[in-house]
Amino acid sequence: MSQKNRDGKSSARERLQEQRAKEKARARRSRQAVVAGAVVAVLAVGGGIAFWASSSGGSEDSAARVTVPKGATGGAKPAVPVGAPDAPSGLTVWEDFRCPACQQFETGFRSVIHELEDSGQLRSSYHLATIIDGSAGGMGSLNAANAALCAQNAGRFRDYHDVLYANQPPEQQDKFADKKLLIQLAGKVKGLPSAAFSACVNDGTYDALVRKSNAAFTSSGYRGTPTVLLNGKDLAKEKNGQFTPADFKKMVLDANKGKQPGTSAAPSS
Repeated sequence: MSQKNRDGKSSARERLQEQRAKEKARARRSRQAVVAGAVVAVLAVGGGIAFWASSSGGSEDSAARVTVPKGATGGAKPAVPVGAPDAPSGLTVWEDFRCPACQQFETGFRSVIHELEDSGQLRSSYHLATIIDGSAGGMGSLNAANAALCAQNAGRFRDYHDVLYANQPPEQQDKFADKKLLIQLAGKVKGLPSAAFSACVNDGTYDALVRKSNAAFTSSGYRGTPTVLLNGKDLAKEKNGQFTPADFKKMVLDANKGKQPGTSAAPSS
């Protein structure tokens, strides 16, 4: 083989390798990014929570009819409330059911959040986003969020919300796009399986509301999920974002000193 041919093949290989490297870099940037402002929570097992950059998921159809489940709120920032409405402290959570960082947050802080909700110390507002659908493609974020709102309509949001995170597939496997799976998972929540729930999931009854919520997130100025606010304060900016569930509980109880716990019935189990 002549030197010229060898040089030509070597150059072609180098160009191909360079192109592949560029494609991989673009793919990484388009799928996820760790950005400033993350809720870097120190869980019991140690380590931190990643933060998933926002990207609009699904089309936003302003003409679509927006249906709101029982006990939820529509408006500019749709939300599902959990806990006593008159609890002295409020938690705001923006999250995506396909988001691994959200799953880490829920796994680490679920028990203390439930404890504070159930004791009337904390009311929570969940805002659902579809950023992984937008970044990685698919419909799992949208379909899971719709199913969670179907559960809200049946008075079972919190339990089903937790089941979704406990059964979250790897982000690259868009298993929550399968509505049959979402209906099967309802079997893990007492009182949730029904013909009405299945129809709600299959029909995408609350898809328009989910898209409206995601639009609110993308225009909110928050950069990724989970975004967690306690009494309006971004927890990513408290204690440099380094806090444990015990720290979180102390923050709530300190804020509630001298205040009566909430006593009103929670709108969602």
